[in-house]
Amino acid sequence: MDIKRSGSVPSRKGPEDYFTGTVRLDAPFTGSGGLNGATVSFEPGARTAWHTHPLGQTLLVVSGLGRAQREGGPVEEIRPGDIVFFAPDEKHWHGAAPDCAMTHIAIAEVKDGVSVSWLHKVTDDDYLASPA
Repeated sequence: MDIKRSGSVPSRKGPEDYFTGTVRLDAPFTGSGGLNGATVSFEPGARTAWHTHPLGQTLLVVSGLGRAQREGGPVEEIRPGDIVFFAPDEKHWHGAAPDCAMTHIAIAEVKDGVSVSWLHKVTDDDYLASPA
């Protein structure tokens, strides 16, 4: 058993190259077999850039109200208790709602040393599209 105590790893700011707005990354972990994850907190209006994961990604929404979109699909609201899965290499983004923060646990596997490929930022017009 390995217990990583809350607060034992300092919080860090989400890099501006990959996020719009204020994003905090906490409790990063790496499991056996190349499983990576972290708790990610988005302030209102904050979001990821478009990105893909070679083996997919799972989000466990913990609190607040968020948004997610896959390429070609509508913007979807996500809420606490929702589990969101993005298929391997599915282009997508996720983040908080415009007026409400959101926190999720993000989990992705590593393939050939890569767990994420970052792309361009989500435009304000795309982000503000009405959820489905």
